[in-house]
This record gives sequence, structure tokens and C-alpha cells, in this order.
Amino acid sequence: MQTRLDLYTRNLTLGQDKPLGTAVPVTGESNGSFGDTLTRALNEVSDARDRSSDLTKRFAAGENVELHQVMAASEEAGIALDMVIELRNKVVEAYRSVISMQA
Repeated sequence: MQTRLDLYTRNLTLGQDKPLGTAVPVTGESNGSFGDTLTRALNEVSDARDRSSDLTKRFAAGENVELHQVMAASEEAGIALDMVIELRNKVVEAYRSVISMQA
């Protein structure tokens, strides 16, 4: 069974020119630092939220937007936000572990 994170990280096209989900590179696959990777991931989350908002507004205005596109974009934005929240929780947990080792 696929998890929500698996659904987000695999590349889905669903009839669009660019993929809905973009996988974040694993350590060793890119030349950037962790900060660069984190910044890129946060920008992708923001883009997903903006895309969802735009499609929702266009659908509500009666433009030619399919409901399934609106729902898919909304779900992608929600999954991306969940992923960032979990990442934040893990970073805080790791920080607390390091601090407790020093004491």
C-alpha cells in the first residue's frame, strides 16, 4: 500500500505539461547543501499551494477547469504541507537529541 508521501514524491502528469509531484533528491544525488535542498522543497510546497489556490479560484469563477484538477491540486498541496510539518518535527526532534547528549 502506498503512503501519502509515496503519492507525493512520484511524478504524476495527469495530462499536464509539468509533473504534479517532484521528488527531492536523496543525500549524495545533488551537489547542493541541506539548506539548498530544504529551500527548494519549501519553494515547491509554496508553488503547490499557489497552484491549488489559482485552480480553485478559476473553478469558482466558472472558467474551463475540471473538478478533478482542482481536487488533485488541493490534495497535492495538503500532502506537501504534511510533509513539511513532519520534516520540521524530525529536525526539532534531532536537535533536542543532540542538545540532550551534550548535557
